[in-house]
Amino acid sequence: MDLITITDPRSPVSEAYRTLRTNLSFYSLDNPLRSLVVTSPAPNEGKSTTMANLAVTIAQSGRRTILVDCDLRRPSLHDLFGLKAEPGFTDLVLADNMELPLQATGVENLWLLAAGAKPPNPADLLGAKKVDQVIARLQEEADMVLFDAPPVIAVTDAAVLGAKVDGVLLVIQAGKTKRDHAERAKETLEKARVRIVGATLTNAPKDSAISGYY
Repeated sequence: MDLITITDPRSPVSEAYRTLRTNLSFYSLDNPLRSLVVTSPAPNEGKSTTMANLAVTIAQSGRRTILVDCDLRRPSLHDLFGLKAEPGFTDLVLADNMELPLQATGVENLWLLAAGAKPPNPADLLGAKKVDQVIARLQEEADMVLFDAPPVIAVTDAAVLGAKVDGVLLVIQAGKTKRDHAERAKETLEKARVRIVGATLTNAPKDSAISGYY
């Protein structure tokens, strides 16, 4: 069920991801989103799975899409797609050149830049000027670049990275995310002058009247 947009593209859940894709594409018509951090208030709220499925739907629409695993403490995107953890993002930041170690995901128009070697201080690495160059390089190769970042209230990584991209999407899980955690995450991002494009609710109760249509 992790990559349901691949295994069951006609399901109501996959349709919900396509709706999220559409909402993001209409977020700002004058200045469309080209780089987006996806994070959550606290751990284990489904941010990586949500981002991976969103990326699949964006790629399926014909847009060249790159997934970047910037959860340098607990990377998981390579496992979702059955790929290698290294080389990846940290290796690129530390390299003398800008050759992208992208991996094909098996989905047309979708590539993964894995996390790479784990750095001793992820927040310091993400705040480096070289990261701005890496983001610019990635945008040369893709129509959309999605960054998976650690939970907001756990570490500062998401706020640091979020200030470098077009916006941040918060993943909120029904029945799990605490209200005060969501509010603290919003406040933390706003203090860092991060552009919050919105939130998406996962694990929401299914509406049988709507799902029957599909």
